[in-house]
Amino acid sequence: MEKDPGRVPVGVMMVVFGIVGLLLASGAHDDEMYVFGFSLAGFAFLFVFGLVKRHYDLRDHPPAKVRSDDHV
Repeated sequence: MEKDPGRVPVGVMMVVFGIVGLLLASGAHDDEMYVFGFSLAGFAFLFVFGLVKRHYDLRDHPPAKVRSDDHV
């Protein structure tokens, strides 16, 4: 089971933002909205792939467990 279930809703939300960005860019009548839409979609794309990378990095190299008697 996933240790941080908050990543899934954030990932879904970012996919929705990416789709909204593409829709904004496709219906843009000016350059500013076109750039904003593609920027939003690009940010969402990179954010989701960052979440995927973090998932596999943590799966391959789990963080070291701290024992309670390891106080400094």
